[in-house]
Amino acid sequence: MKPIQQVMLASGNVGKLKEFNDAFVDLGIELVPQPKTSEYEVDETGTTFVENAIIKARHASQLSGLPSLADDSGLIVPALNGEPGVYSARYAGLPSDASKNLNLLLKNMEGINNRDAYFFCCLVYMRHHQDPDPLIAKGIWPGSITTAASGSNGFGYDPIFYVHDHQCTAAELPAEIKKAISHRGQAITALKPQIAGL
Repeated sequence: MKPIQQVMLASGNVGKLKEFNDAFVDLGIELVPQPKTSEYEVDETGTTFVENAIIKARHASQLSGLPSLADDSGLIVPALNGEPGVYSARYAGLPSDASKNLNLLLKNMEGINNRDAYFFCCLVYMRHHQDPDPLIAKGIWPGSITTAASGSNGFGYDPIFYVHDHQCTAAELPAEIKKAISHRGQAITALKPQIAGL
């Protein structure tokens, strides 16, 4: 069996850390969270999820000297020209406020018949900070925007994201089902064989 490989997760989010560690443990990878210090904070200046994930992964790898994993994800509403997109977490401005973001989206969707939407996740695995060919995996979770919030599980836009296959919002799904079918779950599934092949 391969020795344990430490990988820096370009996030201090405890929930993400557990989810990724659970997912990659069978590959002999132990993800460690980036320190909660100002030097690890980096401006997400990209206009796409891929660009932002690469920025975060490169920065974390450069500071830590470790391989790194970063994700960038958000909600895309085609009828709003892709909003909130890469600004999903700060749609209603800074500091980030999930409730304000959700309410602003509902307001902007008023009078719009096409309520199709999808969550998008991009994962980037960088062997080192100068990696010219990072591993990239994507996940897409289709659904639509409801007219009112429903459900108390999940976070962010989950209460207004309707999952047609399950006939409920993402916030009404059991956690294990959401983890399996979500955009992040799909991206993890796509990334694992790439890492295993290194």
